[in-house]
Amino acid sequence: MTQLLNLSEAAAYRVKEMMEHNGEQGSFLRVSVNGGGCSGLTYGMGFDAEQHASDQLLELHGVKIVVSSEDTDILAGTEIDYKESLMGGGFTIENPNAIASCGCGTSFRTAKKAGAPASCD
Repeated sequence: MTQLLNLSEAAAYRVKEMMEHNGEQGSFLRVSVNGGGCSGLTYGMGFDAEQHASDQLLELHGVKIVVSSEDTDILAGTEIDYKESLMGGGFTIENPNAIASCGCGTSFRTAKKAGAPASCD
């Protein structure tokens, strides 16, 4: 069975830094899928103080991650990493279920869910 998500050590380290900086220690990292973007779906990541009954819970590298049961099929096998470059740093998301994405790099669609395409800003 494919693991729902994988969070690299680099990404976990950065998430913990952000939690501390924002006073969010003890919160969950919520990973979600939202409608929008030019391909129909976009990723969401943020801190959440609550775990809902329908959430799947993972703990990777000391980070507690919650994902709504509505998003588990879309995110199954997704890899989240954090990379630094001369231009700065940022999270990268590799989703094996995405069949198309657009130039902005944050919008995608899957074979089972197309979402609601909109213009990329």
